Amino acid sequence: MILSAAGPPGEILRDWRRRRHLSQLDLALEAEISQRHLSCIESGRARPSRAMLLHLAECLGIPLRERNALLLAAGYAPVFAERSLDDPALAPARQAVVRILDGHAPYPALAVDRHWRLLAANPAVAPLLDGVDPALLAPPVNVLRLSLHPGGLAPRILNLGEWRAHLLDRLRQQVAASADPVLARLSDELCAYPAPPNAPLCDGIGVAVPLVLAVPAGRLSLLSTTTVFGTPVDITLSELAVEAFFPADPGTAALLHRLAPSHRPEPTNHDARMVPE
Repeated sequence: MILSAAGPPGEILRDWRRRRHLSQLDLALEAEISQRHLSCIESGRARPSRAMLLHLAECLGIPLRERNALLLAAGYAPVFAERSLDDPALAPARQAVVRILDGHAPYPALAVDRHWRLLAANPAVAPLLDGVDPALLAPPVNVLRLSLHPGGLAPRILNLGEWRAHLLDRLRQQVAASADPVLARLSDELCAYPAPPNAPLCDGIGVAVPLVLAVPAGRLSLLSTTTVFGTPVDITLSELAVEAFFPADPGTAALLHRLAPSHRPEPTNHDARMVPE
């Protein structure tokens, strides 16, 4: 989906610069060009080269998908490939994700795309989903919707007010960074879900917001981390993230070990849990 190709390349760059809260002088200094040259590019009086567009896009932190859109708007061919997850070229990355998920057990971990759609999960995620509305588990599963929907995990999240605020703030930051209308609509949808009145503060460890969840076997307090590929040049890979959860207290660690399957096979190169977009 092309999000920013409506308009000349100079206008697109100006919109991204303003989105990043940078003045022309700020961006010119960062890009090591004159402010006058940048002004000419933004106004359309100068036609930037493909190299200059890519340089400015790098300085602005524009997502790879939108860099392609910028190039197209300027009449250049895109430079970043977008492959399906089942493309052979992505096999090493796919296997790396699977190994991360498998190696994280017995703690929950999952992989998501840019719109928070579930691509893969390890077996430790399944016990957390008991009682969830089956409609929310029909592919494609959106993990933010699954978390905050009244038919999802929300009724069992003991610190729902705090966790909801954390997820919505994170999503708002993504919308601001990416200008993605799908994420913007998702944000509007989640904000419309009922918020808990007078939600108490959680009793976490005080350094991060935990997910405190009631499951049939007991109470879990989980800290989340995000892993992304450090140097992607493929759009699909640049938009893939692994969300891994760690126990925030010894009781949670012990309970997750008890919930773990008694036998887990070793991961293989033909593990097929990754779901193509």
